[in-house]
Amino acid sequence: MTVVVDATTWELEVQQSDRPVLVDFWGPRCVPCLRLLPQVEQLAERWGEQLKVAKVDASTNRRLCLTLKVLSLPTFLAFKDGVEVKRL
Repeated sequence: MTVVVDATTWELEVQQSDRPVLVDFWGPRCVPCLRLLPQVEQLAERWGEQLKVAKVDASTNRRLCLTLKVLSLPTFLAFKDGVEVKRL
């Protein structure tokens, strides 16, 4: 199961997570994002014990996107121990 994250829950869900976190930045008008949605959900179901999968709606979290330099969608960021380790 994916976790919905916004600016108010970012620190708790991502930076303080005891598991690695994959964050999916998506938008409701982003066709590639919507096409990837089933695969992201499958990833969360399959690896949920070892990996937290979080989703950020970029259309309602613009400031968070700017802070993290997320400039295009879809964007995936991987975090371990609260630090970004990979970006796609």
